[in-house]
Amino acid sequence: MKLNIALLAGDGIGPEVVDQAVKVCDAIAKKYNHEISWKPALTGAAAIDAVGEPYPDETHEICASSDAVLFGAIGHPRFDNDPSAKVRPEQGLLKMRQKLGLFANVRPTFTFPSLIDKSPLKRDRIEGTDLIILRELTGGVYFGERGRKDDNNTAFDTMTYQRFEIERLAKKGFEMAMKRSKKLCCVDKANVLESSRLWRETVQSMEKDFPEVEVSYEFVDATAMRLIQWPKGYDVIITANLFGDILTDEASVISGSMGLMPSSSVGSKVSLYEPIHGSYPQAAGKDIANPLATVLSAAMLFEDLDLTKEAEEIRRVVNKSLAEGMVTEDLAEGGTSYKTSEVGNWLAKNI
Repeated sequence: MKLNIALLAGDGIGPEVVDQAVKVCDAIAKKYNHEISWKPALTGAAAIDAVGEPYPDETHEICASSDAVLFGAIGHPRFDNDPSAKVRPEQGLLKMRQKLGLFANVRPTFTFPSLIDKSPLKRDRIEGTDLIILRELTGGVYFGERGRKDDNNTAFDTMTYQRFEIERLAKKGFEMAMKRSKKLCCVDKANVLESSRLWRETVQSMEKDFPEVEVSYEFVDATAMRLIQWPKGYDVIITANLFGDILTDEASVISGSMGLMPSSSVGSKVSLYEPIHGSYPQAAGKDIANPLATVLSAAMLFEDLDLTKEAEEIRRVVNKSLAEGMVTEDLAEGGTSYKTSEVGNWLAKNI
């Protein structure tokens, strides 16, 4: 198969971890007789420095004409520490999601057998955890009306949702649940927020179309607690943009490291694949960042293109690297650690 993949390395550790995923993908392509054409493009702070905006039109054209997008990370401290900055790297991410129609963020949470005791949570609580959080990505408070008033002494951000935005995400959640354990949990704050009440009534109206799926409804604060107490109780969770942003970072702790969790952002056209961690600027250029989340995101990319054997091969070699201690310093716990590039080379060689 011939694949055209847009390559958005981004900022911070993004280029380093993406490089390792490219090594792995190229090894897979060689082994399974595929041809990958990589299409590099600028985004984030790197794009601001080069052309003055975080998601240039040229980058969008490359993404829109590709079979998939492999993405690193966005963000830079000089923007984080400047509240007055008019252009920010993260604006590029929001613009990219909107223009590519990436309305659903798929974040799996699972455990690795060899790392089960490295999680801050007890083994009996997390062993066997295998859940997916489906986060709405192009609506809600991140895209609602915002501003300042009262001489800049009052600020507001508006959480707005339209029924169709909820329906398309919920439909994907129901379909995902049908392929798994047929359990779906809608997470909201319907006891307080009107937008959450629309979420709840919309999902309730769709239950009849998926009679085999057992649907539950929880408030987001209760879910935040239960994700730590009893993560095995969940299978597929659907939720709004802000709630999903927070819950997925919380859930990443279950595996033992945020550097291990992949994600995809999907819509009606091209899909994007990225690690859930940020740009980690403190580690940029040091060759110490964990590349496995990006590599596992590449596995999701192959799986979504119906290349299941290839995806399984990547997951196999990642598990092998963890079991044999071929890990970066975040997982070494005082033992032998390896460079980002060394882990990438090892993965490619073992494929």
